[in-house]
Amino acid sequence: MSESPAQEPSPSRESSPSRTGAGSGPLHTATRLFVDHRELLFSIVYNMLASVADTEDVLQETWLSLTGRGRRSPLEEIGNPRAYLVRIAVNHALARQAVIRRRRETYVGPWLPEPLVAGSAAVVDAAGGESGDAADQALRTESVSMAMLVILETLTPLERAVFVLNEVFGYAHTEIAAILDRTPSAVRQLAHRAREHVHARRPRFEAHPRVQQEAAERFVAAALGGDMGALMEILAPDVTLWSDGGGKRRSSALRPVHGREKVARLLASYSSRRRPEGMAVEYRRVNGDPSAVVFAGDSPYAVMVMDLTPEGDQVSGVYLVTNPDKLSRVPKHGEQVPKHGEQVPEHGEQGRRHGEQGQGGQP
Repeated sequence: MSESPAQEPSPSRESSPSRTGAGSGPLHTATRLFVDHRELLFSIVYNMLASVADTEDVLQETWLSLTGRGRRSPLEEIGNPRAYLVRIAVNHALARQAVIRRRRETYVGPWLPEPLVAGSAAVVDAAGGESGDAADQALRTESVSMAMLVILETLTPLERAVFVLNEVFGYAHTEIAAILDRTPSAVRQLAHRAREHVHARRPRFEAHPRVQQEAAERFVAAALGGDMGALMEILAPDVTLWSDGGGKRRSSALRPVHGREKVARLLASYSSRRRPEGMAVEYRRVNGDPSAVVFAGDSPYAVMVMDLTPEGDQVSGVYLVTNPDKLSRVPKHGEQVPKHGEQVPEHGEQGRRHGEQGQGGQP
């Protein structure tokens, strides 16, 4: 590419000519098209890569591809801008998978997705409803849950792309075939394999929001308090703990820990010997689930995400992200989470609007 990101930065929602009404010509048209679809593109690519940094890089590449097309021919000739941009973004994401795989080969300890912190945990009212901002609404689906993203990591890149587009965003097999340059029959086979693989590892269920919130608070209180008795009650017998420190946190386990007693002892040892100074805890929605963000002073120290059993009364999985690189976008203790588009774009809404027209649905 002859253009560099420094020369033509990917536009933000705040500075977009489509919002100000200023500007004209190919660059203005490209900016308008990109901004109009940025939230959808972010959501699709993040679900494919599970890394905010890599997602933003792919969006940058998508923007540059779009502006390059604008120099060669009028962008107004694009019959379906959404389909065109999704195809560019998905194929850039697939190309980036090779780089990501090489990087993972040298990663120290378990690798977990980069958490998306939507904001302070929504308040569950007496009727069982929730209050929260648009970010909470956008992240309240299993499509971006930590547990689901961990399972998606076990798919091939093509299977994952098909699953995300079909099951999460409702794209029909024929649409996906055009995006991936595959036949519809090949896409259907990929979709079937991916669906069987995912559903075998993650049964469909959704605990009540109040149950999720209460279980998260009980677990965090027991874990941070080092209460072995309470941990043995809240942890499922076959619970697994993944701890992602990226080799930068001494407290992180280098392998997943399986079993109630082992997990309980490990968490109790964290509490008694490795508590950060000036520790504070905020309950926020992380990848759509009620979770806890642990702070050392004002800085984020760890994100704790809990996966529940189908009954919702015990914790079957614990995802502990302590790698400072993956916490760099988490606001400091007491700060308001930025509106989507300032750092991490709001996503999901446009995908669901598309899903109403296509086939498939939420996993």
